[in-house]
Amino acid sequence: MSLAKAIETGDLAELPSRRDEDWRWTDLRGLVRSLPPRSGTYVGNLGPGLFDALAEESVSIVNGENRTTLVLGSGGEHVVAVRYIAGPGAGAHTASPKLEVEKGRLILLETLEGADAAYLSEIDMTMKIGREGHVERIVLADDADEAISVLRWDVTLAPGASFAQTVIATGARRQRIETHVAHPGGGASVRLDGLYLLGERRHADITTVVTHAGVDGTTSQLTKGVVSGQARGVFQGRIVVEKGADQTDARMGHHALVLSDRAEVDGKPELEIYADDVSCAHGNTVGAIDEEALFYAQARGIPEPQARAMLTEAFVGEVIDRIEHEGAREAVRAWVAERLHRQMEKAGEAA
Repeated sequence: MSLAKAIETGDLAELPSRRDEDWRWTDLRGLVRSLPPRSGTYVGNLGPGLFDALAEESVSIVNGENRTTLVLGSGGEHVVAVRYIAGPGAGAHTASPKLEVEKGRLILLETLEGADAAYLSEIDMTMKIGREGHVERIVLADDADEAISVLRWDVTLAPGASFAQTVIATGARRQRIETHVAHPGGGASVRLDGLYLLGERRHADITTVVTHAGVDGTTSQLTKGVVSGQARGVFQGRIVVEKGADQTDARMGHHALVLSDRAEVDGKPELEIYADDVSCAHGNTVGAIDEEALFYAQARGIPEPQARAMLTEAFVGEVIDRIEHEGAREAVRAWVAERLHRQMEKAGEAA
């Protein structure tokens, strides 16, 4: 069951519900009572994208159209921007782009952009990374308030390949970003990072599954969140170490700040280990801003709102600092700072 199947068939019974363990915090069947019409072709000026200035090539998938296949077989570094856009008046749409990186380094800069509409969207991408392939993916998911949006990636690595990802989610009525990685071991490495910044009634769900199937593989995962208003953040991370996947090194951490009494965070980090010679760990914390640090900042003459913003930026900055591409890192840092400023202002007005 999936949102994409419901859109394709028109059958609401295909929607995932809270009865599905992996969807219990992001119930769609209980939310969607009817499907909007299929999104039409959008004709208009898209305007510049956040990452266009950094990219050699820019691909726009508007209302699910332009279902592209991209194959990179040459060496060197390539920077590609991909924009998933729900245009004004969008209804329901899906897309299934494919990507193959045989060798070389790909920097993939993605944005989810939605006009102010109650659209339904599912983007399902498949990626294969060859033995000499290295991919860094940065995703900024900025859907509309009333949207229901699912982004799913299925990534398959060859031994020796590397995949690094940073997802920044701002939520929607329901927003879910899934990443499934088939990890072969053999010296391959994976970094999966996430950041959710949620205010008002927005909901974001970051779900990841990494399956280690071979000897000598590494996974590093760090997700942080800031929620205020009546927002809800969900993190579900599962690392599976199959039998025979010895010498696996896998680390996962999820940490969130809750800035209001009505906000909620649900965290579910999981390790499933069927091998013996491994080094695996996970951690999960949810709390408020450190009052001692806040007091110290105020004692130095920093006003409380500014001190809270400063401490919050420092908290999320650890995730941003792990972005390898310098231009993308600085663009994300500036965007996150501006978004946090607005979020803190609204949280202060509501207090």
